[in-house]
Amino acid sequence: MSILIDKNTKILTQGMTGKTGSFHTNQALDYFGTQMVGGIHPKKGGTNWTSDKGQELPIFASVAEGKEKTGADASVIYVPPAGCGAAIIEAIEAEIPLIVCITEGVPVLDMVDVKAKLDKSKSRLIGPNCPGLMTPEQCKIGIMPGSIFKKGSVGVVSRSGTLTYEAVYQTSVEGLGQTSAVGIGGDPVKGTEFIDVLEMFLADDETESIIMIGEIGGSAEEEAAQFLKDEAKKGRKKPMVGFIAGRTAPPGRTMGHAGAIVSGGKGGAEDKIAAMEEAGITVSPSPARLGVTMTEVLKG
Repeated sequence: MSILIDKNTKILTQGMTGKTGSFHTNQALDYFGTQMVGGIHPKKGGTNWTSDKGQELPIFASVAEGKEKTGADASVIYVPPAGCGAAIIEAIEAEIPLIVCITEGVPVLDMVDVKAKLDKSKSRLIGPNCPGLMTPEQCKIGIMPGSIFKKGSVGVVSRSGTLTYEAVYQTSVEGLGQTSAVGIGGDPVKGTEFIDVLEMFLADDETESIIMIGEIGGSAEEEAAQFLKDEAKKGRKKPMVGFIAGRTAPPGRTMGHAGAIVSGGKGGAEDKIAAMEEAGITVSPSPARLGVTMTEVLKG
């Protein structure tokens, strides 16, 4: 099994005609036949986009039109920051079940508006400012490098894009592989959080273990740890390895993601690590040992 996406997922690209959207649509098409079914551009509706290998995809004037004509159940967004909030809202209003926003630098006030509409909708948003998600040998949405993935048993969820790749690569090298990997992004206002993805991994029979990678800033990791403790009391528990990025960050300074800032004495690495350990997560001493640590945990 997998979570969120599989070989049957049909994907629209918002921003497909731009350089970034075009490049990553090509990459997705090359990954085990990921079903990219069309693009969205309000001024280019009715035309076609041609891939590097000559495959033509229709361009629609709106997400609603694209969904109606293709049966798409997912959308990936590469729209520039200034128009990104509106692009997400358009996908929400078109009732796209899964919306994945890769764009970095989306204004926080725009995301506040998005969040208000998202909470009243049936859509799920991954991101913004995230690498997307992948199910090995089935489907690729976003910018993760498909070559490092291997079908297997580890579920990966991370706030950090590059550390998502690190966890994936290492579990592939260790021979464990992945069921799905989800990069939730590190912005302070976003869609899907750790708890949402952890719930799905706990419910997925083929996900035998989980890697969770957090960062300084905010309280999402502590909330996830409490969720895991509560679920363990109900008998729902899987072997887990964790890591918190930003342990050496100077207090008060934003490091990398917009959400990675420690303020008011909250959001520090040590508190997050302590919470994860109390929840039964084995915290890796460095990102370079995520795969090895998981192997050690599984061997008991």
